[in-house]
Amino acid sequence: MATMLSYSPPRFKIAVDAHHDPLLPFLRSIKKALEASDDSASNLSNLLKDCIRNFKNNDRYRNDVRFLKIWLLYMGVSDDFESVFKEMLDSNVCTNSSSLYVWSASFFELKGRLHDALTIYQLGICRNAEPIEWLKKAHALFLNRISEIQNAASTQKVDDKESKKFEDNGINPWGTSTMDSLLKKIYPLIMKFDGYRSSTKPYTGKVALSTLKNSSRNKVIEIGGKKYHIKGCAGQGGFAQVYKANVDSDPDNVVALKIQKPAFPWEFYIYRQLDKRILDRERSSYGFAHRIHIYSDCSILICDYLANGTLQDVINSYVVLGKSMEEVLCIYYTIEMLHMVETLHGFGLIHGDFKPDNLLIRYARGDLTEDGFFSRIGPWCDQGLCLVDWGRGIDLHLFPDHILFKGDCRTSGFRCIEMLEDKPWKFQVDAYGLCAIVHMMLHSSYMEVVKKEQSDGSYMYLPKLPFKRYWNIELWKTFFTKMLNQYPHDDDRSLLQDLKKSFQDYMSSNPQLIKKLKELLSKQRASLCSA
Repeated sequence: MATMLSYSPPRFKIAVDAHHDPLLPFLRSIKKALEASDDSASNLSNLLKDCIRNFKNNDRYRNDVRFLKIWLLYMGVSDDFESVFKEMLDSNVCTNSSSLYVWSASFFELKGRLHDALTIYQLGICRNAEPIEWLKKAHALFLNRISEIQNAASTQKVDDKESKKFEDNGINPWGTSTMDSLLKKIYPLIMKFDGYRSSTKPYTGKVALSTLKNSSRNKVIEIGGKKYHIKGCAGQGGFAQVYKANVDSDPDNVVALKIQKPAFPWEFYIYRQLDKRILDRERSSYGFAHRIHIYSDCSILICDYLANGTLQDVINSYVVLGKSMEEVLCIYYTIEMLHMVETLHGFGLIHGDFKPDNLLIRYARGDLTEDGFFSRIGPWCDQGLCLVDWGRGIDLHLFPDHILFKGDCRTSGFRCIEMLEDKPWKFQVDAYGLCAIVHMMLHSSYMEVVKKEQSDGSYMYLPKLPFKRYWNIELWKTFFTKMLNQYPHDDDRSLLQDLKKSFQDYMSSNPQLIKKLKELLSKQRASLCSA
């Protein structure tokens, strides 16, 4: 069982020989009020308030630990303790003393405000408060207590009653109530992640974040002791904007800043789950987050930046010429996506927003060879795709084993059949997105699905557009038929493996196919990187 750090109001020691100390009469009165009966509670509150009002602007007491104790006592008797704490910080009371941070964090911990407690510890350590060893030890003990709480909570995902409700009715994994519940459950874990930074205050940098929407280029924002020189907008949605930036004016250190209002730590949580679950040799296929800065009004997520464009850019490069992507290149990217989704689902994660503009292009550092393609070794290990934008990511480890979801991503062209028909779904959200992307590569258009009745009275879903006669029709027909007609409870990994193998077998049937693929990838790189 987790043991909470005990907190009691700081005790006063009054020096008898302090003849010229204006604070002393207040200390004596406060001591008497503390020793009196509960009837004097209002008297104590008034005494503390008067003392603070009289001395908070007096430099003589700004670093006096006795005055700090008065603030802490007042925080303890106040109904709005958070405002008192903020006022104390603004008044710069004992900001160089570890006592401020240890005592305040202990108070917030007892109030159940674990996130605020962690922020207070981090603030003190950042300010190098003295004695720093005591502060760091208190911080470490706090993290141990949080870890005990987290371990106790993780032994049971949800109770039986809640589990039955999920399984009977389905749940919207992106619903506000669901996200709030999940974030509350995992906050003790998020706070311990490397790169997590938080503040209870709004962002107050010299450059207002709201001004970046209209003109971002060459502006500089400071976060966490680093300067980010904005080079331009890399993408935007309804709640977030992504900017390309150089770190501390270093042109070789380029990152993506994702600014979101209101603050949204969920995506950072998913990135850290990817770090934990995905094997190192596969990790570069799923994006990487360096850190996140949480403010009361927004969050800033700092991620790797890849400058090679997206799979959507590749598709568009054919569309503008009135062409479609060549089949061998379609097959290559289909193999890549099948492998990525198979890996992801195998570790209990669903992307939830699988579309071509969330797939960044990765290029090999060296020349591609004709061997190593099937085993994904050598230069082929670095060549491929990188899946980003995890704001709709789903961690199946937080739900009952047989969970089914009911919710609509509302992304035109990427809503799976189950969403359109208001039926439960699970892995189909990614499977449909993958099919939609393959259709775009083959036809240069969004996929329309038709519902065809079978001889036994059942129905089958297939793309409306026919396959071109010179394609490998059986390969593509099998792919779409199986991917679009899964059952919600199906574990799709074996299906993904089988489909991937069928495409790989086709590629191995003719050595000229890999040679042609190499030429197309080289041409693609030259074309897009010079654009």
